[in-house]
Amino acid sequence: MSMQVVVTGMGLASALGSTVESSWGHLLKGATGLQIHQPFPELSPRPLGLVYDAPSSIAALLFPTIDAALQDTDLDSLTPGTGVVIGSSRGSQSQWESAIRAHHGRGSVENDLLRLYGDSPASMVAQKLRVTGPALSPRAACATGLWAIAQGADLIRTGQCSQVIVGAVEAPITPLTLAGFAKMGAMATTGAYPFDRHREGLALGEGAVALVLESEALAQRRNAEIYGEVLGFGCTADGYHRSAPDRDQKVAIASLQQSLQRSHLQPTDIDYIHAHGTATELNDQAEASLVQRIFPASVAVSSTKGATGHTLGASGAIGAAFSLLSLQQQIVPPCVGLRDPAFDLYLPRAATPMKLRAALCLSFGFGGQNTALTLAAI
Repeated sequence: MSMQVVVTGMGLASALGSTVESSWGHLLKGATGLQIHQPFPELSPRPLGLVYDAPSSIAALLFPTIDAALQDTDLDSLTPGTGVVIGSSRGSQSQWESAIRAHHGRGSVENDLLRLYGDSPASMVAQKLRVTGPALSPRAACATGLWAIAQGADLIRTGQCSQVIVGAVEAPITPLTLAGFAKMGAMATTGAYPFDRHREGLALGEGAVALVLESEALAQRRNAEIYGEVLGFGCTADGYHRSAPDRDQKVAIASLQQSLQRSHLQPTDIDYIHAHGTATELNDQAEASLVQRIFPASVAVSSTKGATGHTLGASGAIGAAFSLLSLQQQIVPPCVGLRDPAFDLYLPRAATPMKLRAALCLSFGFGGQNTALTLAAI
């Protein structure tokens, strides 16, 4: 029998709030943290999801989130060999851009780049906490957050660690990131409306999530409160296109099937799906088709990007955190921003209490990344 992995601590910062409580509370009310503004005068105003009043760095988002997760799990001290798996698709890009702007036309940026190079989110956390286990920083586009949780769970299942701090962080509100997505034609102009007939595109947001994973045996020994269990994970790559999903969906379907099989579940066992739901034309269409092909019509589906914005590499981890809260409190969050559904799915537009046994989190990223993570109530 494989070792059970549970979640005992949580920290979260999003455009909805800088704590788990504020983010979750505002989400259940159907609020959005997106506001139209532009911190960079050379660019046009857009709907953006900032945690604070100005664009953050990954350290400013990550460190308070880590502290909150450890406080939440009521740990006096970390176990020897605690692991860290924290991912980010862009890492310290905001600092790189700031350094280049500051030095533009007046010398070398070597010292700044040397300081930032190799300073991954996981190494930053490992140094802060002085832990001695593996320190991994996965980078898989928008699939990064789910992949980090899966890697952390595997460290426990394989006996390398009994405790791992996992999560993801993203500070993507930078001139280069905004200009790049705008050039692609993927950016919304008024807001994010996942699965809506009149969806405009994605709205970028900042965010960070930290989860404390433990073996169930360790959690029980110290009488820790448990949010839920991490079950199976599936990951595939289309090998089809840099950004567009493969229309035949065979490889994406395989990622969902892997997650279910490794969780020993059938599609009918899933009560809630936290969708990737970027509010872009192609993603929502492909994802809706995927859900319809595999799951019964009764499964509840929602995306929270209409509330938080698209936090890129952190988005899957944010979805997992919200899914764990859903399982713990037996309530499905609304699909914020949805007004006129474009697809025949059960898309709650208000927080909906229901019996939840298992939830599936989905992420799809550039490069054809397809990921699915199954979570269960305890």
